[in-house]
Amino acid sequence: MVQENSNNKLLYVVFALSIALVIMAAALFVGTNTSVQGVSENTIQMNGYAEQKVVPDTATISIGVVIEADTSTAASAKNADVMTAVLEELKGLGLEDKDIRTSYVSVYPVYNYDGVRTIEGYSASNTVEVTTTDLDLLSDIVDRATAAGANQIGSVSFSVSDKMQKELREELITEAVADASSKAMMLADSLGVKIIGVQTSSISDGFSPRFYYDVAEAAFDEKVESSTPIMPGESTISMSVHVTYLIK
Repeated sequence: MVQENSNNKLLYVVFALSIALVIMAAALFVGTNTSVQGVSENTIQMNGYAEQKVVPDTATISIGVVIEADTSTAASAKNADVMTAVLEELKGLGLEDKDIRTSYVSVYPVYNYDGVRTIEGYSASNTVEVTTTDLDLLSDIVDRATAAGANQIGSVSFSVSDKMQKELREELITEAVADASSKAMMLADSLGVKIIGVQTSSISDGFSPRFYYDVAEAAFDEKVESSTPIMPGESTISMSVHVTYLIK
């Protein structure tokens, strides 16, 4: 009889412990699930984009003088005289010292490889890089520089200045954000949810690579009687945004 009572008590204890474990497991599951729901957010991520075609406002052109003479001293002196004349012409167009930068200077021997290598003279080179925001001057820069003795005209590169990009930046950001917002609203309506705020956002901007125009051939073509035509074309400045919207 005593043994039967002991067995019954043991069964009651095991049963009670089992119920307690079930309750604890359920509470743990509910608590974990609630925690996940508490930290997660319902969101929509959307990209927005805006761009504008603009005429570049800055041009850079390479102008050089290459002179050969019997001695290095003679080549350097003659080169200096011609480059001085070229610079005077450029400054006569209104260019300032800050607009002209020396990019390359060299004096090197010219060899004759007929049987035995011998020095038959020297070549002196001097190249300047001219940058201007007055694009109407480009043709005159090329023509007057070559008339003064420049014989190395590089390609013209057109670009959009930092100042112009800054002026367009605010407008492009507004357009890109509006684009992202419009698409997010359409998506939210389709899903039957409502946008209630913004969680995160980021922007990136850029513009197309420089546009190059080869003026060397036109500048030295004896058949060209009018000024050398140089057209800047267009560049594209763009802005994109990435926005994460909160929804409910």
